[in-house]
Amino acid sequence: MNTFDVGKEVSDKYSLRGRVYSKIRDDILKGRYSTDEPIKEMQVSKELGVSRTPVREALRQLELEELVTIIPNKGAFVTGITPKDIQDIYAIRSLVEGLSAKWAAKNATDQQIKELEEVLDLFEFFYKRGNFEQLHELDNKFHKQIYDISGSRILKHVLSDFHNYAQRVRKASLESSGRAEVSLSEHKDILTAIKNHDMKNAEKLMNKHVKNTAKNVTNNKLEQITTEHQKSE
Repeated sequence: MNTFDVGKEVSDKYSLRGRVYSKIRDDILKGRYSTDEPIKEMQVSKELGVSRTPVREALRQLELEELVTIIPNKGAFVTGITPKDIQDIYAIRSLVEGLSAKWAAKNATDQQIKELEEVLDLFEFFYKRGNFEQLHELDNKFHKQIYDISGSRILKHVLSDFHNYAQRVRKASLESSGRAEVSLSEHKDILTAIKNHDMKNAEKLMNKHVKNTAKNVTNNKLEQITTEHQKSE
């Protein structure tokens, strides 16, 4: 069965290109490709059940993001996310992510706070059962809901990209000894500040949370996670 249903829904070439772009980008960020590995248009088009045109267009878009490098007459090669990229992402996040919590504390409605509480309840449930795959998804959801509540489209776009770019490292960090429990405690403190509409403390706690996550990723682990070749099943 093809990954995409090339029917009515994706008849528009730009919609199709967007889907192909998202799939290749996600594969790169999840580590399906190793650094400098070629992405073969024919193989990808066959895999996704599409022509080579949307694959070629998607690769050009990914080149603009510097996730691939296109060499004339040779093809597209994965640039990927380097250890330096991850270090930069965490340095920037530690400075600006607090803004999302600060503005969320200002804007949060009772319903939005309830939804954040539900995410943390589920996080605690799956933590006790050692289900790290679910913890990773719920960690994503908690942060992205705060981005939504902040009310800033620009901040949401920037931080969501950073979150996606560092997903492999964040997942490994969450699975390291004791980090999930600490992360849950930090999330609860952030939520309490948001619930109390304490903007200053929400900002401080979120920035501290990001810095603690960065500290938890050692240089050796960072190098290993960002360079190892992990093929999807």
